[in-house]
Amino acid sequence: MKRLSFQLILLFNFLVLFSQDYSPKSSGEIITHNYYSLSYNEYHEQANWVHYKLRNALILGTAVRKDNFRADYNVSTKSASPYDYKGTGYDRGHLAPAGDMKINSVAMSESFFMSNISPQNPSFNRGGWKKLESLVRMWGRNKVSYITTAGVLNSNNFNKIGGSQVSVPNLFYKIIYIPSDSKMIAFLMPNKKIEDSLRSYVVSVDKVEEITGIDFHYKLEDELENKLESKSDVNDWDFKLVNESSSSSSSLFFSVQRNF
Repeated sequence: MKRLSFQLILLFNFLVLFSQDYSPKSSGEIITHNYYSLSYNEYHEQANWVHYKLRNALILGTAVRKDNFRADYNVSTKSASPYDYKGTGYDRGHLAPAGDMKINSVAMSESFFMSNISPQNPSFNRGGWKKLESLVRMWGRNKVSYITTAGVLNSNNFNKIGGSQVSVPNLFYKIIYIPSDSKMIAFLMPNKKIEDSLRSYVVSVDKVEEITGIDFHYKLEDELENKLESKSDVNDWDFKLVNESSSSSSSLFFSVQRNF
C-alpha cells in the first residue's frame, strides 16, 4: 500500500510538472499551436511573446528541418507573409527555434509559421542568437524548462519592411525558467552582430518586464515570482557548454543598457 501511495505521489507530481502553464499576460491575440503559444501584435506584425515548454522529446527528436515559411491563418487579422522579408536584407528569424521543435513533423512545421518569425540582422540570427539557442537546449537536457522570447516592441518608432509593414526590433529577449532547479534567467540582446560573451547580456526578468510591459510569470506564487524575477546571477548557470565570444569587452552591452 505504501509503495502504491508513493507511486501515485510521483505520478501526481509528474502530471503537475508537465501540465503547468507559465505563459505571460499581455495585450495581443493569443494563438495556441500544438507545441507553443504566442501573443500576436497586429501593429508590428509579429509576436509580443512566444512561449513553449522545452523537454528532451523536443530537443532529441529526429524531425528533419524543412524551410516551410508561411502565413499563420490562425491569426484573425492575418499574419505577415514570407514575401515581406524578400530583398530586405533581414533574416526570417525564429523565436521558437526549429532546433527546439524536432519531436515530429507537426512541431517542425509549426515553427515556420510567420507568427513565430521576426526580422533579424543576419549576423545576429546566425551568430549570437543561434549560440544562445544552442545554450538553452543544453540547459534543457533531462529537465523541463519554460522559454519565453520575442523582439522588444515597446514603441511605434521602428524601421518597417514589406507590404505588411513588419517592424524591425532593436532588441530581442529570451527568458528561461527551470522549475525543478527553482531558477530563472533573462537575456536582452541588440539586433546586431554580437561581439561580447553571452553572459554580458544577462539581465533580470524585472528589467525585461519594465521595457516590454509584459507580466511574464504572474501565475507563480508572488513571493517566488518576486525572488526569481529580481535576480540575474550568471553564476547559477553553466556558460561553458558553448564557446562564448573571445572578446572580454562589455562596452556594447552597457551602451545598449543605457537605452533601456
